[in-house]
Amino acid sequence: MRRPGRDDAPDRLYTLTGGRTRSGPDSPFDLVTLVVAESEPTAGMQSEHVAILRMAQRPIAVVEVAAELGLPVSITKILLSDLLAAGRVSARHPRTSALPDPDILEQVLVELRSL
Repeated sequence: MRRPGRDDAPDRLYTLTGGRTRSGPDSPFDLVTLVVAESEPTAGMQSEHVAILRMAQRPIAVVEVAAELGLPVSITKILLSDLLAAGRVSARHPRTSALPDPDILEQVLVELRSL
């Protein structure tokens, strides 16, 4: 059974990333970073870059891009870093909802214990 990303030939992954093994120290990408295409694919682009730009017409998480491409997340982050450096995608973290007030949580815990 083929597992995405795990059975890829190492030479294919090496070629996709130009031999790089990391996306860089200032990479804004983690698993939940949302990626949005800022341009359309152009002729001569690497097929994986084209696929990413097509997927990212609407915000999509890095982990979803990796799953769709069938590539390891580390390789996907390198490809996304290339597109970000070229200005072809933007990256942002999803909005997080505000956490409840700790005092309210404490009151709920007290009430639950009293049950």
